[in-house]
Amino acid sequence: MPSVMETPGLVSLLRHTTEDRRTKMGGGGGGGGGIFRMFKLLPMLTSGCKMVALLGRPSKGLLSDKATTITLFGYRRGRVSLAIQEDPRSPPVFLIELPMLTSSLHKEMASGLVKIALESETRTHKKKLIEEYVWAVYCNGRKSGYSIRRKQSSDDERHVMQLLRGVSMGAGVLPCEKETAEGELTYMRARFERVVGSKDSEALYMINPDGTGGPELSIFLVRVK
Repeated sequence: MPSVMETPGLVSLLRHTTEDRRTKMGGGGGGGGGIFRMFKLLPMLTSGCKMVALLGRPSKGLLSDKATTITLFGYRRGRVSLAIQEDPRSPPVFLIELPMLTSSLHKEMASGLVKIALESETRTHKKKLIEEYVWAVYCNGRKSGYSIRRKQSSDDERHVMQLLRGVSMGAGVLPCEKETAEGELTYMRARFERVVGSKDSEALYMINPDGTGGPELSIFLVRVK
């Protein structure tokens, strides 16, 4: 099976993303600003495929209700989970624990560019793409391992989603219900622009609220033929 960076749909998608972002950013990359800095700056929260033709990117109303909400969260010395919500006040439509440590993801984010790709080898035509269960996970082109989409949220995951119900974007440390040896419970939450290439591929691009260049986070989901 080809690696994630060799998949035709993703190669086309990544190429488009790079060119589009470079145009928007005037050829330069934002090094260390934006939402990734919030891991250190925000205080603790105490209140509750083939992309032949890509959809046009909106220039106004980037934080509209149609944007998808994505949360990356996990204990610092534990694994990181990814939750996709169509409505930040509703349960996730896609929830998976990634085969990588939260601390490792934080290090990748410090570089200012993170591309997470999930590939499903299952060809169940009756299912939507996000309904597939088994996924190969890649981060910045390197394979991290395999994960299985959760059918139901755990108590810890429901706790995180409940705390973040009123949060549209941000990053920091969440209060824990109990002490754990895995360290603080960290999160990053943002709005994402969703681009559907076909029934077998889609991409989500983090929306920078101030519209300027800065660190990039993209998530790709592909069903491999």
